[in-house]
Formats: sequence, structure tokens, C-alpha cells
Amino acid sequence: MTRQELETKIQEAVRSNQACAFATIEGNKPKVRYMMLFQDGMTLYMATDRKSHKVDELEANPHVSLVAGYDGTWTSPVLELEGTARVSDDPSLKQRFWSDELFRKYFEGPDDPDYVLLEVKPTRILYAQDDRVDTWEQE
Repeated sequence: MTRQELETKIQEAVRSNQACAFATIEGNKPKVRYMMLFQDGMTLYMATDRKSHKVDELEANPHVSLVAGYDGTWTSPVLELEGTARVSDDPSLKQRFWSDELFRKYFEGPDDPDYVLLEVKPTRILYAQDDRVDTWEQE
């Protein structure tokens, strides 16, 4: 599979199943929680509250891992991602990824100062489907 084909398959897997298990490091232990993924190419985003533990954890250690893609069937693609994350309060991205349905109960709107995005830059992604595993790595 070419790099472009793999990137397309990874992006399709994120679009078809936006839920993920997202891991940060709290102290010296992993901490995992479910999050909703948004994407811009190979960069992933998740919404969170500026005052959340995730923000503190990422300031102390930006290395993250996530698993996504499984839809309940054994033939669905699964992603295992390693990368680094940072907090973004870019107004255009906040507007682009805003969802009343998902976020209105937590934030007043896309301009709420507590609404921020976690921007994840992957360094390595394993794409597994059926009996095949392909690896994407940052160039």
C-alpha cells in the first residue's frame, strides 16, 4: 500500500468512527478516557475544557497514545496512534469543529474561553484490518 493510500484509509477510519480511547500520562501512570476525534489531514483534534486534567497532563508530558476505529465488527479497521499533543485555542479551528449537540452542555459556544482543542500530531500510526497491519510514520 502506498503512503497516500494508507493516509486515505486512516482518515476514512477516523471519519467513520470518531470515538477513541485517548491516553495521557498523569504523574508516571497512563490515564485513558474516551474522546471524540476531529481531523484535518493527518492532524487530529479533540475538544476539552481548558481547566481539565488533560491540559495539565499535556503541559507536563506531551506524549500521547490513542486507539480508534473499531466499530464492533472484526473486519473494521483499527488505529493505534502515538504522537504529541498541545492545547490550541485557534478561533478558526474552534469554530470549524464546534458542535452544539456535543458541546453546548459544557460550553457557551465556540468563543467560550474554556473551550479548547487538543491538537495531536501523530508520529506513528498502526492501521490494522483483517490480517493486515500497515505502519505510517511521520516523515
